[in-house]
Amino acid sequence: MKILVPVKQVPNPDEKVKIKKDGSGIELEGVKMVLNPFCEIAVEEALRMKEKHGGEVVVVTVAGKDAELQVRTALAMGADRAILVETNEELDPAAIASALAKVYEMESPDVVIMGKQAVDDDSNQVGQILAAKLSLPQATFASKVELSEDLKKATVTREVDGGLETIEVELPAIITADLRLNEPRYASLPGIMRAKKKEMKVIPISELGIDTAPKVKVLKLEPPKERAGGVIVGSVQELVEKLKNEAKVL
Repeated sequence: MKILVPVKQVPNPDEKVKIKKDGSGIELEGVKMVLNPFCEIAVEEALRMKEKHGGEVVVVTVAGKDAELQVRTALAMGADRAILVETNEELDPAAIASALAKVYEMESPDVVIMGKQAVDDDSNQVGQILAAKLSLPQATFASKVELSEDLKKATVTREVDGGLETIEVELPAIITADLRLNEPRYASLPGIMRAKKKEMKVIPISELGIDTAPKVKVLKLEPPKERAGGVIVGSVQELVEKLKNEAKVL
């Protein structure tokens, strides 16, 4: 079977990011970029599917040339080949989904598995928009995925507000990976060496013939207000007074 895994480069979540002075975005100069953690989980799940059922894992990203390093990380984990839809534009989720839909049509995969969201903008939209554009079944927030023996259906356990929900979808389908789906493997040294020789096809986004005009515009970013330091109260009565008069929660 062929498994398509969309991935994204993001700022290292362990580093403290700064907002540009004009509030137009995040200051990325000097910030280490990494493979989105949820995308790593999706790659791992695709590799496990391949190991169990055979086939091919193809990773795809829509980004600038500088995303090649993060894509190579997925290849080093064990993906077979990669596609880079090259663009230097800041694209919103709708445009990203449009580009991925074109790649889907080129590749005709049996299943698409991707991270439920990227940790930079936390939009959690691309998977759902992609499913709508392709008129495919979708199973979001997956914490467990099992394929049928004939590889025509997938049973997916989803993490929802009330607990867990199990659904069955016919393949091909779009599945988005949640945090507890698996523990991604580390890329081995031989895997890193092999990744340098694996195919990475570059497609300029202009060749896809899609509308990249943003449907959503970010007006301004602001950092959250710093929290005030805590205080030690001398009695329960004082605590109640502060909750009532200062915190306004009583």
